[in-house]
Amino acid sequence: MKYEKMIATRDGFGDEIVEMGKENSNILVVDADIGKSCKTGAFRKELPAQYLNVGIAEQNCAGVAAGLATCGKIPFVVTYAAFGSMRMCEMIRQEAAYPNLNVKLACSHGGVTPANDGASHQAIEDMGIYRSIPNMTVIMPADYYAARKLVRAAADWDGPVYLRFTRDKVPVLYDENTEFEIGKGKLLRRGNDVAIIANGDTVRLAVEAAEVLSAEGIEARVVDMHTIKPLDTACVAACVNEIGKIITVEDHNIMNGLGSAVCEVAAELGKGKVKRIGIQDQFGQSAPYERLLAINGVTVENIVAQAKALIG
Repeated sequence: MKYEKMIATRDGFGDEIVEMGKENSNILVVDADIGKSCKTGAFRKELPAQYLNVGIAEQNCAGVAAGLATCGKIPFVVTYAAFGSMRMCEMIRQEAAYPNLNVKLACSHGGVTPANDGASHQAIEDMGIYRSIPNMTVIMPADYYAARKLVRAAADWDGPVYLRFTRDKVPVLYDENTEFEIGKGKLLRRGNDVAIIANGDTVRLAVEAAEVLSAEGIEARVVDMHTIKPLDTACVAACVNEIGKIITVEDHNIMNGLGSAVCEVAAELGKGKVKRIGIQDQFGQSAPYERLLAINGVTVENIVAQAKALIG
């Protein structure tokens, strides 16, 4: 399928944070010397008084941001997802999540989008790490416009938030008028044969798979579950109760991410079948982004195959 526009979600963050900073002088960027990759260059040039670069010192970023939050500021810590989740995890837990401070983590290069940079830079564990920490909110937008809207929503959200963006360009699925609410899944397609719940860069795969299935007489309900914590449990429960056959799709380890969160709801309801498509609990390697997804079965073809298998 060809899309009219392909834009990385990190670009959505970079554009929106400038607009927000101009509107609210309390919004700050705390950069770990990686602004070029994370798209904070325009913010630095236009709002230098609201920009801090602490250098390649992610743990210090967390402490600085926490201190700023105690003074009424809304700091956005900016780095790669691998470093923002694992290198600074303890500091965010102790200094931001435990006191429930208004610190936002805006992390690019989530999932396997770092591609040829290899496993060291591919964050396949990050959303699961932060999903398990109390007070944390965990979000991954599907496209440029979703990124802009959810970044703004995160700034208005009271408490720590982890936002995950892609390095690679992804299709533009929404428009500037689409609205998003933290903790509420976005219904993209109606159907009662199978439910496909995806987030981030895999939402477009879910949409494409649903179109393939529809051509074969199978109607899939497609949900963009951009927030995995707090999860839209009502939406998931509706999929379980009304359909009972669910596929989750994510650019993240199938353990402790979106798939696990959906499985927890199904298990508590005591019904339904869930098939998790995602990174198969293995490290990545240096390879093109699409190739890395394919190695793990994160493809339109596999979603279609698993849907047919569930329907049986």
